[in-house]
Amino acid sequence: MEAPMKQINVLVFFAILAISGLQTVYGAGECGKFSTPDREAFKLAPCMSAAQDETAPVSSSCCAQVKRIGQKPSCLCAAMLSNTAKMAGIKPEVAVTIPKRCNLSDRPAGYKCGDYTVP
Repeated sequence: MEAPMKQINVLVFFAILAISGLQTVYGAGECGKFSTPDREAFKLAPCMSAAQDETAPVSSSCCAQVKRIGQKPSCLCAAMLSNTAKMAGIKPEVAVTIPKRCNLSDRPAGYKCGDYTVP
């Protein structure tokens, strides 16, 4: 029963992304000149379960994306707090724990992400 729900969550996530991010103007925001927080949130799709439940395992593909996006902590934070992430049911208070749960030694520990702090 969990597998079909996971597939539905992923489909909903992709639908939300399509609705929210197709007509975007690029600027030099948190995620650079060629991306937006909503587009970066899409790349965090492998993290969906881990960002909704602190006890869920974090996949290696999730950790790889968090490590890549986390090189720019403001972008990672913006992606976790983006409209796309919110509409996908991501819990920011859980999402900020993922870098630590991935055992990333270079994680942005102590970085303030909205009302949350990266552990």
